[in-house]
Amino acid sequence: MPTYDYACEENGQVVEVQHRMAETINNWGELCERADIDVGNTAKDAPVKKLATGGQVVRSSSLGDSAPACASGGCSRSCGF
Repeated sequence: MPTYDYACEENGQVVEVQHRMAETINNWGELCERADIDVGNTAKDAPVKKLATGGQVVRSSSLGDSAPACASGGCSRSCGF
C-alpha cells in the first residue's frame, strides 16, 4: 500500500500514513484516526494537505557513499549539487 505525507497548517505537523490511492484524507481527525495518533488540541475538522512527496523514495544517504561526482564538484553540469 502506498505511503503518503499529510501536513496540517493549524499545528504544523506532518504525518505519514498508508492508504489506497483511491482514498482521500481531508482533515486532522481522519488523519489521526488513520495514523492511530491522538488529535491533541487541534480541531478534528482542521484541513490537511497531501504533500507532493514520494513516500517510498530511496534517499542517497541510505545508499552509502554513492553521491554523484557533481556533489563534490567533480563535473561541470549544473545539477543542483
